Amino acid sequence: MNNRMHQGHFARKRFGQNFLNDENVIENIVAAIQPKKDQALVEIGPGLAALTLPVSQYVDHLTVIEIDRDLATRLLENPFLKDKINVIQQDAMTVDFTALANQMNQPLRVFGNLPYNISTPLMFHLFQFTHAISDMHFMLQKEVVNRLVAAPNSKAYGRLSVMAQYYCQIIPVLEVPPYAFKPAPKVDSAVVKLIPHKSLPHPVNDVRALSRITTEAFNQRRKTIRNSLSNIFSAESLTNLGIDLDARAENLSVEQYCQLANAYSKTYSKMSE
Repeated sequence: MNNRMHQGHFARKRFGQNFLNDENVIENIVAAIQPKKDQALVEIGPGLAALTLPVSQYVDHLTVIEIDRDLATRLLENPFLKDKINVIQQDAMTVDFTALANQMNQPLRVFGNLPYNISTPLMFHLFQFTHAISDMHFMLQKEVVNRLVAAPNSKAYGRLSVMAQYYCQIIPVLEVPPYAFKPAPKVDSAVVKLIPHKSLPHPVNDVRALSRITTEAFNQRRKTIRNSLSNIFSAESLTNLGIDLDARAENLSVEQYCQLANAYSKTYSKMSE
């Protein structure tokens, strides 16, 4: 039997489909989400409804985003879901989550078993809408969760760590072995909870500046900050900001990156005047 076939559906590699198939793991994830009636619950990538069905037992209405046309049809035809489910047959990377929250008149609670091939860009897409999201629960590759929660001075600490921690409080929930899926992925997985900050701890004037600085720094993470950010800051400017010129990208805190972003945007705005 083909190990990519599950419940009559052939898992498509191009959509990164690995279907959750372990009842204990599913129960633990639903318990972590704690779905309640009258909440604006949105699932990304419901697949064969491993999470959708148990979550739906606690709510009267559920919105799901599914790119696979066959699975979207299957969800709409499910006798236990069809009266309470709204299926958006669309790539989650193109969804306007602010518009979705406005339609539901409340912040969204987003969850899902994210396709590992797009999990990082999808996270960056979602960060744009944290003002419209109350929390997020995601199954991700364990390596990605490690990067999300990483602290400075560690190899896992990178651009994703800085940007995620700028927007959210991040809480690891549980680790999930490959055999909990069909087909089994070649990597370990983990569930993580992200809670957007109600008030940003280190607000920046222009998040594009933070994005550029972290990209420059971590694209050349072996170089010292003096060299990796030489296109943006002079050595004198870095010193005046209290930045160690011999530090490397992973040695700077989220607060320091935000400080650099504000200094950069301030300088840039003066040049534009």
